[in-house]
Amino acid sequence: MRYISLDLETTGGRPARHQILELAAVVEDTKNLRPLAELPYFRRVVCHPEYVGTAGALALNAGLLRELAQKEPNPELCEPVELLSQLREFLLAQGFKTDKKDCVAVTMAGKNIASFDLGFLRELPGYGTLVRAEPAMLDPAAFYLNWRKDTRLPTMQTCKARAHFADDTVAHQALADALDVIELLRPFYERPAYKMIDPVKE
Repeated sequence: MRYISLDLETTGGRPARHQILELAAVVEDTKNLRPLAELPYFRRVVCHPEYVGTAGALALNAGLLRELAQKEPNPELCEPVELLSQLREFLLAQGFKTDKKDCVAVTMAGKNIASFDLGFLRELPGYGTLVRAEPAMLDPAAFYLNWRKDTRLPTMQTCKARAHFADDTVAHQALADALDVIELLRPFYERPAYKMIDPVKE
């Protein structure tokens, strides 16, 4: 199976008002594993005429804002209208196919991707015509849930701690977080949940 691990950094949590600052997508092929550092990736920082956001989100992304403020040419810089067309080119170059409507439909993975990132993607020009997510999405939280003790799905930091990462802090950098999601999912390729269930005895 091939999927992309996708992560966004934004100026806040409201897709209709706040803005994408960074998008990263990493291609994973579960049948042909490569070291994380060698996986194909796409990263863009997204420039806007002005930025609207919450104090917490802007403070968290101060490094990105400094990158956006630089005057030097940046090959990873683009405008919102260009973002999905460039992602589409990357996906096609990686061998992903278009559907009958010429849209690249991909399985996406990410922490809170269905409840957070997807809302921002849907606001971008070209979503659903250039690129779209398959309906089923992968969130590592389901794989690290303690069904008896947790009252909500675990955070990224909790997932990393339960996976025994050497460092369980969350980078809040799109590429690093997308790679963390792949690393969290990899242990389950060889032992998927359905193989952990004992056959029903009659």
